[in-house]
Amino acid sequence: MIKKVDGISVNYTDEGEGEVVFLLHGWGANITLYRGIIDTLKQNRRVIALDMPGFGKTQEPPVSWCVDDYTEFVLHFMESFAVKRLSVVVHSFGGRVFFKLNARDDLPFVIERAVLIDSAGILPKKTLRQKLSLRFYKAGRAFMSTPVMHFLYPDAVEEMRRKRGSADYNNATPLMRATLVKVVNEDLEPLIHLVQCPTLLIWGDLDTATPIGDARRMEELIADAGLVVCEGAGHFSFAEQPAKVNGALRAFFR
Repeated sequence: MIKKVDGISVNYTDEGEGEVVFLLHGWGANITLYRGIIDTLKQNRRVIALDMPGFGKTQEPPVSWCVDDYTEFVLHFMESFAVKRLSVVVHSFGGRVFFKLNARDDLPFVIERAVLIDSAGILPKKTLRQKLSLRFYKAGRAFMSTPVMHFLYPDAVEEMRRKRGSADYNNATPLMRATLVKVVNEDLEPLIHLVQCPTLLIWGDLDTATPIGDARRMEELIADAGLVVCEGAGHFSFAEQPAKVNGALRAFFR
């Protein structure tokens, strides 16, 4: 289904009946990846999930966005359904949007429950080696960007970016690359304690994108939180161990 929100055509799905659950996907993903979760929850819930701008079948934002921009957009999307009480299920980047959304004091609805699956939000502390590597990279990029060096080696800077960039960064368009840089460099840990609703954390213990330590820290900060660990799973624990994750979802929403 398609609807217009803030001038952007949004691809979304609205399935099932009952209490409403909004699903917010991770970076680089789209709603098709979460079909197993949607099918599980829609058995006794109404599940609404969208492709956020720049992902799936939803067009890119007009300019590079930060987390606040995505939060405002998702809020307007949710408001269009005129729902007064809802729950959320988020994965990875979707967690960043949820923490920002939850921190607002002007929400037109109540968030009753939350499920955070391998959620982002805590900014990893850089080691000395990482700091030095970044410093050398910036110096090298500045040198190769000078007129003479750019003339001699026109592709050098882009090659440096490609080698240093993550898969998400390298696979993104220039606009979404700029967006990714804004998104990943914001630390949302100071907002996590504001989550007051019952919260289920589901995590892969081999997650390298958002390590299991992030889950344990969130469990400490959120007053009413419980953690389900998927042993042997990585950042997409719901896809690697669907039976365990869907079972946890059914129990939590029962």
